[in-house]
Amino acid sequence: MPHSLVTLANPAPRADRLVRAVEDGLILPDGPVTVLRPAAGELFDPIERSRLRMVQGYKPDYDALMQAGYSVSVAPESAPSVLVCLPRAKDHAHRLIAQAASLAGQMVLVDGQKTDGIDSIWKALRARAPVESLSKSHGKLVWFDPRGVDFSDWATGAQDVQTEFGPMATAPGLFSADEVDPASKMLAEVLPPELPARMADFGAGWGYLSAAILSRSGPEVLHLVEAEHDALACARRNITDPRAQFHWADTTGFMLPDSLGGIVMNPPFHVGRDARPELGLAFISAAAQALGTRGQLWLVANRHLPYAKVLEDRFVHLSVLAEDTRFRVWHAKQPRRGKR
Repeated sequence: MPHSLVTLANPAPRADRLVRAVEDGLILPDGPVTVLRPAAGELFDPIERSRLRMVQGYKPDYDALMQAGYSVSVAPESAPSVLVCLPRAKDHAHRLIAQAASLAGQMVLVDGQKTDGIDSIWKALRARAPVESLSKSHGKLVWFDPRGVDFSDWATGAQDVQTEFGPMATAPGLFSADEVDPASKMLAEVLPPELPARMADFGAGWGYLSAAILSRSGPEVLHLVEAEHDALACARRNITDPRAQFHWADTTGFMLPDSLGGIVMNPPFHVGRDARPELGLAFISAAAQALGTRGQLWLVANRHLPYAKVLEDRFVHLSVLAEDTRFRVWHAKQPRRGKR
C-alpha cells in the first residue's frame, strides 16, 4: 500500500506559475503561508522560505522537506494564505481545499497540473466564488478569498469500508479508500491459520491485512509500518487489538531492534502516475533484513512486476500460494544473509 521512496517532483512548474502570478500583480498577504501536501524537491519561489509552513503526512517527503530546511508538520495551522498542492484524487483535492478555506484568513491558492485535474477544480471553484487564475507549464494556479464561501460539502472525512472483519475507516486520498483492494483480499485468504509470534505488516495502509493477521492464531505482537500519516491514523481506529504497535515510517529503511518471524505485505509500485517497481524491490530487501534466519514473507503483487529474481536472491525457499490473471501471492522463507 502506497508509500516509500521520496517523491521527486519536478521543481519548476509550481514555482514558474507563482513567479509569473506575482509578476502579473498577485500580492500575497503578509505573514506565514501554509502549504498543504508539498512534495520533496519542489520550489516555491518567490515566497521566502522563512514564511513557508509545510504540511505533509507522507514520511519520505516529510523527512526530505525537513532536511531541506523547511518548517514541516503533519497538522496544519491557520495562516493569512494557504496554498494547496493539488493531489490526483478528486475527493482528496476537495477535502484539502475545504481545509484550506477553513484555515486561510485572506487567500486560498490551488496549484496543479492538467493531469491532476486542475481544470475541473478551477471550474468548480468559479461556481462558488470569484477566482483569479494563471495558466502556465501545463497547469494552473488559482486563487480566491475564502471568507464567506461554503465548502462544507467538500469537507469529507473518514468513511467506512465493509470487510469480513467488520467496517473499517478509510479517508479520501488513501490507497483503496472505497473498497478492499482485491490483491490484499487474495493475500488475506491464503494466509495460514497459524502465524509466527512476531509479525509485521509492511505498508499497512488503513489496516486490512493487519486485521487478517490478527485473526490467525500465533501472533503475540504485530508491527504496523506505514508511511502515510492519514492511513496510519485510520489503522489506529481500525486495529484496537493490544498486540498492535504502530510506526509512522518509511518501510524501505525501517528496522526493529529484534528480528521478526513473519512479514505480510502488498507493496506499492507507483509514485503518483509513475510506475516504480523499485518500490516493491526495496520493500522485499527491507523485509529480508528485518526477518530472522527462519523468517517468512507473504507478498502479493501484480503478476507483471519483476519480483521473482530478487525474491530468489534474497530467500532460500520460494513458492507461489495463489495467482490469477492479475495477481500472484508469494511465500518466501529463510532470508539469505549477507545480501542487500
